[in-house]
Amino acid sequence: MKKIYLLIAIAALSGSCQKEMASKTLDGSAIESNAATRASSANTIGSSNYVFDESALASAGWTRIFNDDFVSADYSNWNIWTGGAYNSELQYYQAANLSITNNDYLNITAKKQTVTGASTPYDSRKKRFNYTSARLESKNLYSSSAATPKVRMVARIKLPAGYGMWPAFWSYGDPWPTEGEIDILEARGQEPTKYQTNYFYGTTANNNLVQNGATVITSSVSLQSDWHVYELIWEQNALTFMLDGQIVDVKTGSYVPSLFGKKEKIVLNLAVGGKFFTGLVANKIVPGTMQVDWVKVFTAN
Repeated sequence: MKKIYLLIAIAALSGSCQKEMASKTLDGSAIESNAATRASSANTIGSSNYVFDESALASAGWTRIFNDDFVSADYSNWNIWTGGAYNSELQYYQAANLSITNNDYLNITAKKQTVTGASTPYDSRKKRFNYTSARLESKNLYSSSAATPKVRMVARIKLPAGYGMWPAFWSYGDPWPTEGEIDILEARGQEPTKYQTNYFYGTTANNNLVQNGATVITSSVSLQSDWHVYELIWEQNALTFMLDGQIVDVKTGSYVPSLFGKKEKIVLNLAVGGKFFTGLVANKIVPGTMQVDWVKVFTAN
């Protein structure tokens, strides 16, 4: 399976943040790992009434170092992407597609909307877009390292329905993929019970060395009708992925240890179309809204 990636030079974002690069899977298929096969044999994957117990984590030695409950339209923890993106995605990212509801939920809304804007935040050449959406990146960087051997990234999310929607919760560092990328969640709007995990690493810019890192997770319940909690536990020799408190994938091979000590930012975004889809029919796209209740990060020894 061929994967193609675009490299963007490091640049300033909002005056201080380094430029981010286009680091997403471009093929529409994935090879399921043994961990996914084991998870699929479980009685139930996913829960519509799961309650995340932060006190239990604290008792187990985890310390919370970041929390955003999105109680107001305050995005000071995040950099907001402005411009087009990569991977043949169809959307223009802008702050106007972010909102906070009265229930304290972050809404990332894709819209059928014609705009003209920069091809990317780092390429000022104008381009016409038929859709808009939004993307947030954390200002803080996180790392599984000697100082913090275990890092746990957690978010409570309701995925959008809609053909051609590509929601994602992930982390990466610049220059890609030398600081790695970990996809905790990326899904297709026309697949309400499925999502994918993945990771990338390379020793030189724009050269991913990981092969067959993707895993498809199939939930027993809809990921669009209810809220679900997605977690990554990042350690030196393992990436452990959880859905609603249940381990659904563990990646230990290839270049997982090479991610140790790398620094990554957290990303929340909703793309429209792109090469994550196979045979996408543009006129069938149905815009939707990705909702995020909260994002938390914990560390442990």
